[in-house]
Amino acid sequence: MAWTRLYDLAEPQRINKWLGQSGVCSRREAEALIEQGLISIDGEIVTDTGRKILQGQTLVLSDGAGPAPLSVVLHKPMGIVSAQPEPGQTPAARLLTRAALVGDSPSIPDRDTRLAPLGRLDMDSRGLLLLSDDGVLAKAIIGPESNLEKEYLVRVTGKITPEKIARLCHGLSMDGRQLKPAIVSVVEGQQLRFILKEGRNRQIRRMCELVGMHVMDLVRIRIGALQLGDLAEGKWRVLGDVERATLIAG
Repeated sequence: MAWTRLYDLAEPQRINKWLGQSGVCSRREAEALIEQGLISIDGEIVTDTGRKILQGQTLVLSDGAGPAPLSVVLHKPMGIVSAQPEPGQTPAARLLTRAALVGDSPSIPDRDTRLAPLGRLDMDSRGLLLLSDDGVLAKAIIGPESNLEKEYLVRVTGKITPEKIARLCHGLSMDGRQLKPAIVSVVEGQQLRFILKEGRNRQIRRMCELVGMHVMDLVRIRIGALQLGDLAEGKWRVLGDVERATLIAG
């Protein structure tokens, strides 16, 4: 089925910009679709890449634009690697079976499906993992200009003090570089909440070691507005169109 949407904004907007903001594709991809004659407005095929859409007009993206990229939300268990497994390790994509699917999916990934992790979780961590072949989404989440928050619940050993929390929030360096400010708070007992806007290798574990604490359990519960919610461990579902658009919008 072709993708159809009514433009309801007051100000005219270039088609490529609107499609990009809507999370449909990048601006460059939108221009390529126009050049292929795959976009029409009110029944007229668009030929000008600079064309603007007006309030009340309806844009149709032809079926010929090809299949939409597949993006899935997985609750990754401990002991599973995000990607590029070493001998004897199980990659997260191997968990994307029909039996583990929650809801519907246009396809079931197989060994030939290439889905990259958008923000890895190390083998000893669990929680929300996004796997996708969507370049636009990947740029929004892990690109150099991404400003999306990632939220984690972390159980630690070692004494928790206000001074240590202050250092975790601001003041630590790793690999000779200052870390971006973080939001770190005590949930209860030995459990901490981390909210980061970067994802250095094993960052939270290394941050904790720098202040004399050791991570016993780490679960990612949020990327931007996307929540892990009640998705059971080892289960997966397809990322929704609205969720995708929200992540891309930042």
